[in-house]
Amino acid sequence: MLHVPTIDISPYIDRQGSVEQREAVARALDDAASTVGFMQIVGHGVPKSAIDGLTAAFDAFYALPIDVKKRYVRPENRGYSPPKSESLSMSLGVANANQMNDFFEAFTVGAGRSAYPERPDLPASSYPENVWPDDVAPAFRAGVEEWFAHARKVSRVLLHAFTDGLTLPTGYFDDLVDHSIDIMNLNNYALDEGEIALAGELTGMGAHTDFGILTVLWADQVPGLQVLDADGVWHDVQPADGALIVNLGDAMARWTNDRWLSTIHRVDPPIVDGRIMRRRSAAFFFDGNFDATIETLPGCADTDRPGYSTITVAEHIEAKLAGLKAGVAPTGVEREAERLAAARSAS
Repeated sequence: MLHVPTIDISPYIDRQGSVEQREAVARALDDAASTVGFMQIVGHGVPKSAIDGLTAAFDAFYALPIDVKKRYVRPENRGYSPPKSESLSMSLGVANANQMNDFFEAFTVGAGRSAYPERPDLPASSYPENVWPDDVAPAFRAGVEEWFAHARKVSRVLLHAFTDGLTLPTGYFDDLVDHSIDIMNLNNYALDEGEIALAGELTGMGAHTDFGILTVLWADQVPGLQVLDADGVWHDVQPADGALIVNLGDAMARWTNDRWLSTIHRVDPPIVDGRIMRRRSAAFFFDGNFDATIETLPGCADTDRPGYSTITVAEHIEAKLAGLKAGVAPTGVEREAERLAAARSAS
């Protein structure tokens, strides 16, 4: 069975642990990153009050009528995405029978250009400003921004630990993340009454890999998240009490030449008494600078396994977004697509 380890990162929070304690955490992270690409993180320092504020924001917005929520649809990667407007599996070049059939709805926020006033030259295409729903203001924005700040801090703490786990010099990634494309999706998995009968070809969130450095995920303890192992078998993963789920993205896999794994995963909440069981999640994507170059890290080159072609963070994200939002298959994802096509349900 696939094992997602639980790792206490408290020695890295505000550098409060000893050198030996941090070394032990870095080794555990290295092991998890190289074997499964997923981990459960505890000792992260995020207070319960922040989770309460996040869930209150969730419930306030998603209780709005669909026509009200659609007022906040934006062409850029911000605001509201209705059900069946995306297909995550197309980010791997694998089409669904009905194309845009992921039934989750989402609200996306991120670091706009105003988050980096020292860099007025940042492109709006990578750093669009947020749209905030007036109908549930100001509590929605306050709850979301507080959680965003905590997730952002956790991601930076983890990057420091990852640097140690890869035995790279301290601060190695600093110049690659000082104006990072940080994005968070508030995902709501549900369908209106009556639509469940139409759900034969629908998926909660299609199989995909994440695009950036790492993802910090808060989720309800409701079944649905599944991770694909190296043998093509899907396994259920649920957050432990008080834990955040963390997984690596494509940028880290490419940097490490697949020493560390960007693992395919999907979401399919269960159907109970003919209804989809509601599931909420907040996925914070720590993607790196738009102009950061993704190329093989020192010590990760392998003569038997050529490294990936060089690409920038923005180029990679744009290709993936074209897949999930417009149905345009990206190039260079053949390996992942073959794994997905061969996947089977765990017995």
